[in-house]
Amino acid sequence: MRILVTGGAGFIGSHLCERLLQEGHEVICLDNYFTGRKENVTHLLSNPRFELLRHDITQPILLEVDQIYNLACPASPIHYQYNPVKTVKTNVLGIINMLGLAKRVKARILQASTSEVYGDPQVHPQSEDYWGNVNPIGLRSCYDEGKRVAETLCMDYHRQNKVDIRIARIFNCYGPRMLENDGRVVSNFIVQALREQELTVYGDGSQTRSFCYIDDMIEGLIRLMNTEAEDIHSPVNLGNPEEFTIKELAEQIGKILGRNVKLKYLPLPPDDPKQRRPDITKAKRLLDWSPKVPLAEGLKKTIEYFAKRNIAKAK
Repeated sequence: MRILVTGGAGFIGSHLCERLLQEGHEVICLDNYFTGRKENVTHLLSNPRFELLRHDITQPILLEVDQIYNLACPASPIHYQYNPVKTVKTNVLGIINMLGLAKRVKARILQASTSEVYGDPQVHPQSEDYWGNVNPIGLRSCYDEGKRVAETLCMDYHRQNKVDIRIARIFNCYGPRMLENDGRVVSNFIVQALREQELTVYGDGSQTRSFCYIDDMIEGLIRLMNTEAEDIHSPVNLGNPEEFTIKELAEQIGKILGRNVKLKYLPLPPDDPKQRRPDITKAKRLLDWSPKVPLAEGLKKTIEYFAKRNIAKAK
């Protein structure tokens, strides 16, 4: 097939491009390099089935494709709050342009949504039928509400125009090619630990997250895109249902590096969720998917990646 991956030079996008090429597809990777990096896909440029385009999805584009993975949007608070208006535009205008393209060329489209649509949840764990607890005017709402509107548009294009959609609600994903400065807890902790700095914990460290290794996430996205299950057009959670406190994550990283890590506590940012864990019953049922990589193994591979980038020397 001919497949378009928007945000294809980003963390998840570059791994997805790689896997799709391995499966024999033609891949068009589209990115504006706001948080994506050309170096993430440089090794793919020699492949004749790979094409790299610099483009911003807030602007329309005409392409002939069979499938579209819409991953374009900064996903960490530091980056999406840097230019919140642009974040909303990327989420809303971006999906309008991609849905319009899908409608025109009759392509199937997968929207990368997020666990952030659940906000600071009052239901635990979170299943797809939970409507969430989001502050519509908070600092995070450019991303949270942007993704919620994108889901709305996907469902409306499906109901009104019969566009073949898929919606993946992605929970915390980590692995090689994360940006070292993206402010997400896994990359923050690893970079600080390699530099022998104190690990910055926001709040008291008792808040929980679920961490899904990139290889598991890519498998989930590809299965979701390609399943023919009947009720597949509504959102599906993709994430690891194992739940860890932020303190436990810090301890795991220290253990892998073989050193005691010191923690520095700072106030919790506004609207930061206290708990986050996906209910993946639907993904298991429809996709026969569940994560396979344990946290310790995934962290080891991620630490090796950052160590190779000489993060410790770039203090």
